[in-house]
Amino acid sequence: MSKDRKGFMLIASYFVIAVLLILVAAYVARSVSEWRAAESDKNSVAAFYAAESGIDYALNWLRSQGSPPAGTVPFDLPAGPSIETGTYNVIIDPYNDNPTTYLKKYKIISLGQSGNSRRQLEYVVQVDSFARYVWLTDTETFRWYGDRYAVYFVTGDLLTGPTHTNGHYNISGDPVFNDLVTSVDNYINYLHGGPPDDNPTFAEGVQLGAEPLPLPSKAVDLRTAAVQEGMHITGPATIVFQANGTMNVTCPHENWDNENMPMPANGALFVTGGDLTISGTVNGRISVGTNRNVIISDNLLYNTDPRTNPESTDMLGIIAERDVIIPQTAPYDLTILASIMAMDDSLYVENWSSPPAKGTLTVYGGIIQDERGPIGTFNSTTNQKVSGYTKNYIYDPRLCICPPPFYPTTGDYIGLSWREPPQTPEEQ
Repeated sequence: MSKDRKGFMLIASYFVIAVLLILVAAYVARSVSEWRAAESDKNSVAAFYAAESGIDYALNWLRSQGSPPAGTVPFDLPAGPSIETGTYNVIIDPYNDNPTTYLKKYKIISLGQSGNSRRQLEYVVQVDSFARYVWLTDTETFRWYGDRYAVYFVTGDLLTGPTHTNGHYNISGDPVFNDLVTSVDNYINYLHGGPPDDNPTFAEGVQLGAEPLPLPSKAVDLRTAAVQEGMHITGPATIVFQANGTMNVTCPHENWDNENMPMPANGALFVTGGDLTISGTVNGRISVGTNRNVIISDNLLYNTDPRTNPESTDMLGIIAERDVIIPQTAPYDLTILASIMAMDDSLYVENWSSPPAKGTLTVYGGIIQDERGPIGTFNSTTNQKVSGYTKNYIYDPRLCICPPPFYPTTGDYIGLSWREPPQTPEEQ
């Protein structure tokens, strides 16, 4: 082989080797780049989950406090439980109007970190209220002459809104539940054994074995607010709300006979030592309560009906430390716009077992009671109403965020908003 040919072959070999080296270098560089990108993505996801862990830790910390934190100054939480995938730091920022607001709000700011990646989450929470439910009971039974009896939802009953019981539901026929249904017991009691004779509609599902939600036995906050800056009177008393924002009050102890007066400015009215009878049209925001019974003698309406005008600010809370009673003299097709709470024991219809049937009880708001009270009776074979009212309970969605004044709270928090703020290049 000539020297020129040998030289050409040598040059060609060098060229091929150079090309191969370039390709290998490019492959290695690309692999390193992809590895770094994958590692960055992995760290970013881990940082996100670390930030979520910080949110969970902050919620558990808030729930563990005896009362909602005071003040308006943001504060760091002590170090929480460690996690394998990263670290987190949490700040709780109280809202500036918390000192003058009953349901306090907080912004939880959680910064998660994994490797060089950081992710920040912000979660706004508010103190939770029992007014969040259209239906809540500790038990779906009631005591009658020393024995305990189940109370049923039956064909024709309609509930629209979140429902919960610390016991189990009793079903006969085809009642309709248009929102999530939860119960602590892991079963439902069907009068006829279940479908096809008992075939309820659970439009948003049913969760059995849920966590219990303890109910309070005293309206402490409402009573305190009424004594300090509202209206506190010795009962018995009768109040008829007026559409102009006033109320007519009858109270023998105060020598008031249908006395017209404004509603208390802070929206708190409490009666001690006697029953409170109410009816009329509410214009404004007020909660009424008593350490005895509340008697709803006639329709309770709002001046601006939220069913047709969601911008209505009228709101009524009814809290009895004993029973809430619908008397036998109440009208056919009774309508109550309010969130009702019977702490010990029930909401029930007087002489509930006596015919005839009285149409429909419409509650736009909610019913919370310790023991479920009877509203009427039904024929167990046909599921037709025999006495009392058919139920039409509809949740007022305004109650979730803006319940009646000084309505009892659950000790928990509900989420109002969640976001991940945009990151700066230095944070990515």
